[in-house]
Amino acid sequence: MSDRIEKLINSAAGKKLLGAMGVTVATDLQRYNTSQSSYFAGTVLIGAGENAKLLNNIQTNLIDSDAQIFYTPDAAAQLGGEADSNAGSERYQALIFDGSGFIDATELVSAYRFFNANIRKLKSSGRIVVLGRPHMQCNTPEAAATQRALEGLSRSLAKEVGAKGATAQLITVADGAEANLDSSLRFILSPKSAYISGQVIKVRSADTPAVADWHKPLAGKIALVTGASRGIGEAIADTLARDGATIVGVDVAPMEADLNKVMARLNGKAVIADITSADAPAIIAKALSDLGGADIIVHNAGVTRDKTIANMSEQHWQMTLDINLAAAQRITAELLKTNTINDGGSIIGVSSMNGIGGQRGQTNYAASKAGVIGYVDFMAQSKELADKNISVNAVAPGFIETAMTAAIPLFTRMFGRRLNSLSQGGLPVDVAETISFFGNPASRGVSGNTVRVCGQSWFGA
Repeated sequence: MSDRIEKLINSAAGKKLLGAMGVTVATDLQRYNTSQSSYFAGTVLIGAGENAKLLNNIQTNLIDSDAQIFYTPDAAAQLGGEADSNAGSERYQALIFDGSGFIDATELVSAYRFFNANIRKLKSSGRIVVLGRPHMQCNTPEAAATQRALEGLSRSLAKEVGAKGATAQLITVADGAEANLDSSLRFILSPKSAYISGQVIKVRSADTPAVADWHKPLAGKIALVTGASRGIGEAIADTLARDGATIVGVDVAPMEADLNKVMARLNGKAVIADITSADAPAIIAKALSDLGGADIIVHNAGVTRDKTIANMSEQHWQMTLDINLAAAQRITAELLKTNTINDGGSIIGVSSMNGIGGQRGQTNYAASKAGVIGYVDFMAQSKELADKNISVNAVAPGFIETAMTAAIPLFTRMFGRRLNSLSQGGLPVDVAETISFFGNPASRGVSGNTVRVCGQSWFGA
């Protein structure tokens, strides 16, 4: 019965009825498909504040796309050209504003003027990208405050355009890291970021190699994915393989048949191991060493054992913390000790929105997922990783449509998936696309990030 009700609600007639009742009807999100000739196609308007530092990098990036580029007078003047006289009558697939030169709050009015004049012209499934500097690297408190203000602006813009399936992000680029902007701008502008909104991507200096083929950016790379037999783990394996990686999938013995099926389909290698066992790190290290080491490590395996803390057994507390957090740390330590993570590689953890905002009945799960974020924050400052040019990041999924969420009672599920700016649940591929972005060699300057894949959830930080 619940399936029939849900199909009715998602039908054209059901959406029309919801609209008549004043309920926001979610816009179908445009997601990536391999037939696309470019990461972005359509009209884009570029604006800028005074002394913008990233305009040349933005322009160079877009030249490699199918974009039709327009400039505001301020942006055009800083690039030594002229604004397009037709810009005022256009509708845009993307609005990009460079605020990297802001040093005083009074200058923020140019951002207001840009978005005030153009936000109504943003198309369905459009993109807003604001660019700035890390506020803690500014030279004055006034500049720091102004750069930090861009985060509040971008998050609020995301909430204003979410109903049309559009998103908004802030990318902060450290001084000297301008050349590392490319992969982040490509990802945010592309359909691969469809379910990400209201986020901040931090770009810093790093040795970033050129990508020979942006359709296969992971070609020749070895990727380890734990919990790869189904659900989000399977989607991660699929997406990394689509982008050119060879997959080493890990799962427990009861999932062996499913894991073997996935790895056979992807021409990958299956490793059967309980990641909490004492010998698991060595088993995984040996499997990767036989292939010449790994370039991408994805700690996806996880469990939930939900109870309020008063009713939770210590066994379920320990199990959740061990699988979701401690095991990943032990495996990473072993791979670093044995030099099984190749130089220029990436480590990616899977956190959760509940690790950010907490959840009743999930003290164990929320603690473990918050721990993933803390681990990423600390390891991103590690000299050992910096010397090897290894990045470390995490994704924090929100409501993702999986077999687990499908088991939630219908009306609870319908309510839960709408509690974000895009008014819908995400798909496993949305998490996987973000992980592939982190794993891209061109993203070595992207480190220390926890990116929420949640449609800009109303809850959490």
